Amino acid sequence: MSSNTDRLIAVMARLRDPSGGCPWDLAQDFATIAPYTIEEAYEVAEAIRLGDLPALKEELGDLLLQVAYHAQMAKERGAFDFEAVAGAIADKMIRRHPHVFADAKIESAGAQTLAWEEQKASERRAKATTGTGGAPSSVLSGVALALPALLRAEKLQKRAARVGFDWPNVAQVFDKIDEELAEIRQAIDQPNANPAARAAKLKDELGDLLFACANLARHLKVDPEEALRGTNAKFERRFRFIEDALAKAGRSPSDATLDEMEALWQDAKSTEAE
Repeated sequence: MSSNTDRLIAVMARLRDPSGGCPWDLAQDFATIAPYTIEEAYEVAEAIRLGDLPALKEELGDLLLQVAYHAQMAKERGAFDFEAVAGAIADKMIRRHPHVFADAKIESAGAQTLAWEEQKASERRAKATTGTGGAPSSVLSGVALALPALLRAEKLQKRAARVGFDWPNVAQVFDKIDEELAEIRQAIDQPNANPAARAAKLKDELGDLLFACANLARHLKVDPEEALRGTNAKFERRFRFIEDALAKAGRSPSDATLDEMEALWQDAKSTEAE
């Protein structure tokens, strides 16, 4: 390891030292640190989206700190350390790239993707056989619960599609979306239903609709997370346009009517189209 890697590991160990370490760091465990790990990964992605390399360097450091943090806590339990983490991922990359580190022949990126997924499936089966994989083996095993729900939906669908459980064409996906919309409308049109039961039904049906929309994105080869992030950014940009326009008149959105704000929204759209 480099001197900076050694230094990072030493810093993390010092922070977790029961004798003179940081009280906050000492109070943490895997579960309390996990949300920070997820957050740092998203901040790495944001720096990449912005093309901000100085920010990317900083955010990658923050993410690496998370790895060091979890490894230090595992070391304290006698489970593994940073060196073992690095060794395990190096071994995995060698195992999953036999065309680079051995004599296998893979001619294209598509073939490599297929080989990668086959190797992952083989590893999942091996874990199930040895009892080290937790839940019984499934085509869907290993799709992390901590993933954003939309991304996890896409991954679950891709796994199922590999064994033939998929709509054969996009027209049937549209039919499914229409079906889910109808079921939501039907649930809404039950004003006399038990409120708790009606709310649960609406939640369930809306989830089905979102799952079907993720399926549509997959069939169209569109990343649903990226698509929704783009729409979020668009909404924020246009709403800020409304705020700025109203502020010039000494007003705020709460002072404006919906019709006024809709007109400004259309102005924002027109401005973007120019």
